Amino acid sequence: QVQLVESGGGLVQAGGSLRLSCAASGRTFSTYAMGWFRQAPGKEREFVASIDWSGTRRFYADSVKGRFTISRENAKNTVYLQMNNLLPEDTAVYYCAAGPNTATLSQGSWGQGTQVTVSS
Repeated sequence: QVQLVESGGGLVQAGGSLRLSCAASGRTFSTYAMGWFRQAPGKEREFVASIDWSGTRRFYADSVKGRFTISRENAKNTVYLQMNNLLPEDTAVYYCAAGPNTATLSQGSWGQGTQVTVSS
């Protein structure tokens, strides 16, 4: 398994931007699909974005399309989530996930999460 550590969360005003990072340990990072999920208070964890091992295929939740961009640097064992035009409803704990493919991320490894708070 791979160990994941998220960073980059914080407090931002609506319309602002944040970039989340997820650093992974292990020599096999480049073989994993990676993704971001989030969980708001009182709600279930939901999918945000995912990227395959090569960075070629990316998927987004409808709620973030056009605002969020997922990317990865395999040489740095890191995946990113660039979040622009943030909305108060984006407030949540954001989790990084790693798995054998983008369809099974929820069954793989998870980070501890990073808080994102968007004020109106």
